[in-house]
Amino acid sequence: MRNLITLEDMIIKAVEELDEDRVMKLAARALNSGMEPLTLLDLIKEGVRRVGKLYENQKYFIADLIMAGLIFKEVLELEEMKIQFKRKDKKILGKLLVGTVKGDLHDIGKDIFKGLMEVNGFETIDLGVDVSEDLFIKNIIAYRPDIVGLSGVLTSTIESMKEIVDAMIEAGVRNDVKIILGGNHLTKESCDYIGADCYTNDASLGVKLCKKMLGKI
Repeated sequence: MRNLITLEDMIIKAVEELDEDRVMKLAARALNSGMEPLTLLDLIKEGVRRVGKLYENQKYFIADLIMAGLIFKEVLELEEMKIQFKRKDKKILGKLLVGTVKGDLHDIGKDIFKGLMEVNGFETIDLGVDVSEDLFIKNIIAYRPDIVGLSGVLTSTIESMKEIVDAMIEAGVRNDVKIILGGNHLTKESCDYIGADCYTNDASLGVKLCKKMLGKI
């Protein structure tokens, strides 16, 4: 019996292979056929996660990680995606400071989370990727956020996240904020080890957790 490859599988594979043209054609096809934008982003994220694994296994290079990020950003420019991330009102629920931690150049999950937080009424400050503990501390003091988001895809980022939280404790700012971690490799055990308030593998759930931490739901 012939194996059937689904559209979802094709999208993931195209991202994994960094085939930009194919990703865009498949993404447009998926949205035109009724796929939810967030479902499409989950597929893109899975492809990027595989790129990250290939990088960790030294089969891909930093340039490949950057290329995966560029593909993701191009998907976000599709009209259906812009509508998904369009803010519905001007009410501010809180302030988020977010960044991908030191040693990691991935920004896919971070950007999705940031976009959803903005749609849901959060002011956001994005520090970018490969952010050191010193830069986090400097900006926490400067911006006084309600929530700090630490993002990472690579398994090695667990130690980077812990270093940032430890630096926050040393600087005396840990108790002033809530900390949420984001990454598919995270577990309750790693969250406890790092010393964060919560973690998520899903951007939509992350928004709910942030609202809950601030008593907004």
